[in-house]
Formats: sequence, structure tokens, C-alpha cells
Amino acid sequence: MKNQLLITQNEGYIVTVWVEENQIQQIQAQPLEEEEILGNIYVGKVRNIVKNINAAFVEFQKGQMGYLSLRDDCCPIHTNGTGQNTDRVLIGDEIIVQVEKEAVKTKPPTLTGRLDFTGKYMILTAGKSQISISKKIKSKESRKKLHQLIEESGVTKEYGWIARTNSMTASASDIKAEMEQLKEQYRKIVKQGMHRNIFTCLYQAPASYLANIKDMYQERIHEVITDSDAVYAKIKEYLEEQQWETQPDVSLWDEKNGKLDAVYNISTTMKKALQEKVWLKHGGYLIIQPTEALVSIDVNTGKSISKKKEVQTHFLKVNMEAAAEIAHQLRLRNLSGMILVDFIDMTSQEANQELMAFFKKELKKDPVPTELVDMTKLGLIEVTRKKVRKPLYEQMQRNHGR
Repeated sequence: MKNQLLITQNEGYIVTVWVEENQIQQIQAQPLEEEEILGNIYVGKVRNIVKNINAAFVEFQKGQMGYLSLRDDCCPIHTNGTGQNTDRVLIGDEIIVQVEKEAVKTKPPTLTGRLDFTGKYMILTAGKSQISISKKIKSKESRKKLHQLIEESGVTKEYGWIARTNSMTASASDIKAEMEQLKEQYRKIVKQGMHRNIFTCLYQAPASYLANIKDMYQERIHEVITDSDAVYAKIKEYLEEQQWETQPDVSLWDEKNGKLDAVYNISTTMKKALQEKVWLKHGGYLIIQPTEALVSIDVNTGKSISKKKEVQTHFLKVNMEAAAEIAHQLRLRNLSGMILVDFIDMTSQEANQELMAFFKKELKKDPVPTELVDMTKLGLIEVTRKKVRKPLYEQMQRNHGR
């Protein structure tokens, strides 16, 4: 079955939908009039330092503050000094920062002084002189070859490298060529930063739907479909620039086949993904409640019925079905941070272990780093999922306020 990326306009949003095995796995909605800043690089000015949280607040756009952690490996590039990476940050400093995470609720965007430049195969990590290999590359031989290749091509005090999953099947010459390209991009931006005023955007990240194409390229994306002429033209231009060995098919949706939204059930899926209750196939249901601090998910038996003698077997069945659906809903709704799951209580230790193993396996399917931490003393399952973009309910808050 084809893995598809659908891009459509819906009620003032550009909606990006990832379809895998005929099921919508992920939805992202970007307001048409809202400026995208994730991944952008700016010359910012340090306005305040809060020592008790070891952080600085940096104005990177006029009137727009960002949070910059001053942990040991912060080391931003100063533009009103030596132009070098340094961990000493003072009020009034002008530094080059990159938007690492979008604003979430009351929290401002998260900034980093360690700039990342992402290619098809490699990521250049400024200020971090080490080599990392994607965890998805399991072969020891492949990891060793990549490490050796990167080491030979150059790791300096200024930057290090992360080998992406795609690098495993790429030729050495292609990897080296991309590394040179990323080095040049890094040098150019640092040089520009030395001569630009504060609030200057030194690098504009691609539109989120283009970034999704790059991110999902390594998940074997086969087809990109859009019903927008403007989006279609931008995708074609972007793919020509990327020069990938295998290009996904890009097509403009023909409305003779019906509306793209209706054929793929996009609006209905989005509406359901904004609701607290999710029904399971055999009558159980989930209650999903995001809060400021965490996401709580409660599993209920609902309409499902079982004979008294088989009740524990039935509970396991409902819990297993819930585990698969929770893993899907986390990705679909882009829920992240700390997630606490209250499964139906089971008396069998064996059944609990089976559930934990299955849940862990389902969570591993998520391309966003997601980890099953443990079971708490109260019997709740603790999961963490990396925060990058806003959850879907916040992306859609303008039209679907909670």
C-alpha cells in the first residue's frame, strides 16, 4: 500500500495529512495568515536572565520573546563580540538563535544557540563536536562505516554531525557532498549574522508541509497529493532543489474524483481528533484530557460485555485494543510531554507484562521519540513523547476553542 502525504486548504488552514496503510496517522494544521517560525534562525538580543531557572529570555523578533536554556552546553554565537561560541551570556548580548520548539499555551517559543542544519542524510550540529548515528540504523557494520566516513570528512570544535536513517543506503560521495553543502550553509549564516541588525531572520525554514516531506522521505513516502495550485508549484520546486535519488510522485488532485477532503475523510477525522472520547472497536472507550502539565488517558470498558468467569481475559483484550489506539492517537493529535495512562486493572502479573510489551512495541512505530517509562505505584503507565510542534487541539484553537 502507498504511503501518502495529503496537503489541502481547510477553513483558513493548510492541513497536512500523513496516510499509512489507508489510515490517517498524523494531521498538522497551519493557519494561512500565521507566520511559521519553527527552525528559523535569528539575530536576537538577550533581554533578561533568570538565574533560578538557569535561562535567558531573548527577543528574536520585535516584541517576540523566546526562552533560551543556559545549560552547560548552550554556547550561542555572539554577533556583538568575537563571533565565537561561548557559554557566557549576559543581558544586552546579541546572539544567533534558532527556534527549536513552537510556543505552547502560555510558554514562549524555545530557542537554542546550537544551530542545526538538516539535509537528506546528515545534520550539522553547530557547537557540538561529536558524531551521532540514527538509532534506527541497527547494523553495527553500517554504524562503524558511517562513523569512520564522518570522522574523515571533518569534525571540528565548531560543529559535529548526526547521520540520519537515509545515510545507511547513501553512497559515500553523496554523503560527503551534502556535508560540504551544510558546512557552507553554516559558514554563510554565521558570516551574515556578524553584519546584520537584531531581529534579522538569517534563515527561513521551509513551510511546514515541505518540512514534512523531508522528514517523511525516510519513511518511504510514495505519493504527495494536493488540491492547491500554489502548493503544488512550491512542492515541485522544492523537490527539484532536493535532487533526491527517488522522488515521490506529486499530483494535483482532480475534483472529478470528488473533494479531496471528503474522499479521504479529513475533516471528520480532524473533528474526532479534537474530542475527548474515543470509542474502541469492541465497545470500550478512551477519555483523553490534555492539561498544562500532562496528558491523562483513561481506559474504560464502556459497552463491552463479558462473562464473569472470563472477565480478566476480557480486560486484557480491551487494554490491548486501547494500547494500539492510544499509540495512534498520540501521533494523530501530536500529544507530547508527560502522558499518564490508566488502563483497566488486571490481577494477573503475566497479563500486565504482556500489555506493557505490546504497548511499547506500538509506541516504537511513532517517528517522534516516544518512550514507555514505567508503571507508577498507583498502577498508571507513564509515557514521554518529545515536544516539537503544538498539539493539534492548539493548532486548531482559533476555530475549535476548548
